[in-house]
Amino acid sequence: MGAQTLSALIKEIDMLKEVAGVFFKLGLVAFGGPAAHIAMMEEEVVSKRKWMSREHFLDLVGATNLIPGPNSTEMAIHCGFHRAGWLGLIAAGVCFIFPAVTLTGLLAYFYVEYGHLPNIEPFFYGIRPAVLAIIISAIFKLGKKALKSWELGVIGFVVMLSVLMGVSEVVSILGGGLLGMVWLNTKKGKDKSLIFLPMSLKKLPLMTIASSSALGITFSFSQLFLSFLKIGCVLFGSGYVLIAYLEGEFVNRLGWLTQSQLLDAVAIGQFTPGPVLSTATFIGYQIQGIQGAALATLGIFLPSFLFVALLNPIIPKLRKSKWASQFLDAVNISAVGIMGAVVAQLGTASITNWKPMVIAVASIITVFIYKKVNAAWIVLGGSLVGYILAFI
Repeated sequence: MGAQTLSALIKEIDMLKEVAGVFFKLGLVAFGGPAAHIAMMEEEVVSKRKWMSREHFLDLVGATNLIPGPNSTEMAIHCGFHRAGWLGLIAAGVCFIFPAVTLTGLLAYFYVEYGHLPNIEPFFYGIRPAVLAIIISAIFKLGKKALKSWELGVIGFVVMLSVLMGVSEVVSILGGGLLGMVWLNTKKGKDKSLIFLPMSLKKLPLMTIASSSALGITFSFSQLFLSFLKIGCVLFGSGYVLIAYLEGEFVNRLGWLTQSQLLDAVAIGQFTPGPVLSTATFIGYQIQGIQGAALATLGIFLPSFLFVALLNPIIPKLRKSKWASQFLDAVNISAVGIMGAVVAQLGTASITNWKPMVIAVASIITVFIYKKVNAAWIVLGGSLVGYILAFI
């Protein structure tokens, strides 16, 4: 091996270590949701380390909104790929996810072992309504950004009603995206030729139908993995939309979880840094221990790695596509509609008397007055108040 080759190898290893270190650190401290995570990444990779220009960073942020999956995790994968190639792509994603997944797995163990004991259960009693306040806050923030026209408002409302009437969340959000893509382009007199039909619309519905029809009603590890893989493949919008998919799949269709267990899992996800999709780890452990946690985690995060690897080279084409941009606008408002349906359904299940109502109202007031408060503090406060009220 020549000196020049050795020097290049050492440089690649150093960049890979740097990528791993940066995103492991971010994985430990990234509380506050995707927007906060991306802001932290911008500070690290643009302002502090100058891995890329701010303009290119913004290009990558825009691209993450065109593909399914958690935005902040996909931004980590994009940044790792930009800095250190294919190995950097893997290192950044894994290191960003690892702290949240590990902590969530530990909390899942303690929840399964002790979560239903009298001295622990009251904490979760208060967490459930607090989570509803966090989702409502996210609906308002995302809705203000997503509601760009009255047509989009109609689409969001129709999607919300369809979910409340029992239509699958996956079908609803993809249907909303298709409706918006055709309606908005036709209305505005744009080119009616199919310039670019997003890959998700061509292939994912078939994948959804195939995986759903192939799965039985009894438990199997393959069914668990494929259910989370399916969700990971179609999860447009905020990570909070995950709640709707999880409820539709594991509460309503499979019956593996109760709504209370689902809310507990989402609440635990709020305590941990990093992507909210680590909730999948918690649910997998609830269903089938360590093996279930591992398969759930792999299934829900794997599509993000694949989508970034496939689409990173064609980001300019995605950004220039009129059809893709209209599809994205419709999907975003559809995601808000789904979240509205989730609040109605989970609120009915969790607010059964005046005690959770008090926690929910107090939490809502807090998140709207103190807009920068970390979601973890809302959950912690709800758990403490719930513990106290449980003894009244």
